Amino acid sequence: MNLRRLLLIFVTLGLLALGWDWLRQPEELANPPPGSYQRNGYTITPLQPFELQARVLGREDYRFDRGAAVAPTDLALGWGPMAEPQILAQIRITQGNRWYRWRVSEFPIPRRDIETHSANMHLIPATPEVARTLAAITPGETISLSGQLVRVEGSDGFTWLSSLSREDTGDGACELIWVESLGILD
Repeated sequence: MNLRRLLLIFVTLGLLALGWDWLRQPEELANPPPGSYQRNGYTITPLQPFELQARVLGREDYRFDRGAAVAPTDLALGWGPMAEPQILAQIRITQGNRWYRWRVSEFPIPRRDIETHSANMHLIPATPEVARTLAAITPGETISLSGQLVRVEGSDGFTWLSSLSREDTGDGACELIWVESLGILD
């Protein structure tokens, strides 16, 4: 019985420690770079301006992963040929775990055009108005957005960095955007 009681105490203390770590707010960085923003314990540093008009190919909302406190929504976006409904009808698009995936049985356009005219974008609403607009966006709509490609840093060493190129693919190729303006064009 004593072993059971001891095990129960250790399990309870472990759960309390995990709960405390989960509930506490991350600390702000001591010396944030000039021109950066603070959000939910993270420092957001602009890297370069960004703007785009695109069709929403998919949407995924996040609540529990590490980035959710900063970027709660990812939009898979397509522009140029990847915004054309007759082309999109031949491409299967999915999202999950901060990735955007596509599949074709036969390429309606060259593979490289799919890769350089679509992307998964992690969106950080700069204002409550942008957050409300983002919450209303659905796949199939055409949107316009502008803001800054950014680097996000947490006081615990967490770093999330935007791609600065539309030519890259794979891990690290997503844009991480501080969205200052967002509109639905349809």
